[in-house]
Amino acid sequence: MSGSKPLIGRTLRRLRKEQSLSQQALATKLGISASYLNLIEHDQRPVTASLLLKLARLFQIDLTSLAGGSTRETEAALREAFTDPLLASDPVSADEVAALVDAAPNAARAILSLHRAWQVARDDSSGITLPSGRRILLPSEETRDAFHARANHFPTLEAAAQQIQLALHATPDQMETAIHARLLEQHGVQVQITQNADVQRQYIPASKQLQLSQSLPRESRMFQMAFMLMLLEAREAVDAETDSLSPSTPEAAALIQVGLLNYATAALLMPYDAYLNAARAVRYDVDALAAQFGVSFEQACHRLATLNRPDSRGVPFFFLRTDAAGNVTKRFSAAGFPFARHGGSCPRFVPHQAFTAPGQVRVQYARLPDNATFFCFAKACIRPGGPWPEPPLLYVVAMGCDAAHADALVYADSLAIPAGITDVGLSCRLCDRPNCHNRAFAPVAHRLNLNPDVRGNSAYAF
Repeated sequence: MSGSKPLIGRTLRRLRKEQSLSQQALATKLGISASYLNLIEHDQRPVTASLLLKLARLFQIDLTSLAGGSTRETEAALREAFTDPLLASDPVSADEVAALVDAAPNAARAILSLHRAWQVARDDSSGITLPSGRRILLPSEETRDAFHARANHFPTLEAAAQQIQLALHATPDQMETAIHARLLEQHGVQVQITQNADVQRQYIPASKQLQLSQSLPRESRMFQMAFMLMLLEAREAVDAETDSLSPSTPEAAALIQVGLLNYATAALLMPYDAYLNAARAVRYDVDALAAQFGVSFEQACHRLATLNRPDSRGVPFFFLRTDAAGNVTKRFSAAGFPFARHGGSCPRFVPHQAFTAPGQVRVQYARLPDNATFFCFAKACIRPGGPWPEPPLLYVVAMGCDAAHADALVYADSLAIPAGITDVGLSCRLCDRPNCHNRAFAPVAHRLNLNPDVRGNSAYAF
């Protein structure tokens, strides 16, 4: 989006106060006037790219955090928590939530932790307990939060994958053959293709057989072989990273470990520097990247969301995978997109539109209620479900970034600003937009104002 400049006033003001700097002192460090800094802090002036880089270096944070991505996510999560009807609390406005996060970010995160603990205590009927009491998060949520806390980037796993890649000494088109050969020659593992559609991958230690289902597409078969290789050769690095994340339960530890192995596998098949350079060369054309590295569209997208090395970052993306029922099965937000943790998302959001045209990339500028705008693209993918009559799996993979980065993406060439902007919400229950054609539920934070004589675009007037 040419000419777009981020507004970072609240975040900058909070960072300045945390370091006990006056406006004059910070302005002097930045080489600007105190009056100009005051205008920036009140979002009355945009920030230039050079000043944004100075601020990032001065406060030692990444650009996404400086642009308020983490603040926006915390606010969205708090709004969702405060509108939980079972809390029976007085309405808390968006301005009050913003003021809380701005003035006391640690307190805001503590409130979220308490709310999540209460949800688990309410919903968990499995009877699983620890000596210290109930688990604080569901294992899937704990895993998601652990990856998010590390910005979905693990340097030790990147290094381990690089060492194995150097040992393979293979180009992308030779990778499958090289992995197959290394499994056999270094570890005595034989790969066997089976007709068992119920198990995609199974390793039998006694016979050193790696069984892969013939129903797997070719790129998935290579990924599963690479996963086995990383399990054998990068296990020490994966275990160390798992321990450093301090999982609270064996279930969470197992999920985190599998996630880290998947990460390491992607790093092997799509080496960081080579993949980032290729992405920039094709302007993040995911189908082109998938073809070049012999991976699936989803694998290519997910790898893009991990290119967060501080000295060599790719475009900061959020990543989302959802099925036709709206279940979010995987997500990560390096771009600061505030996903709702529970319930459905906005039907106006491009992932839901992508289901209407499987195999085609759909694009959208999505503007949130706080006017934060993201460029997004999504593609509905089909994966074989198994032998007839098992239906195929239809799911959508979506990615997005702050609109300021849109010029770096080939997909943005086909969509103009501002005509292409679509207003979206986090979910109907959290959205304040009135008279929306797509509204499925009434907003929790508003009283309904229904008139039998009038029927607008939405059944829920408020």
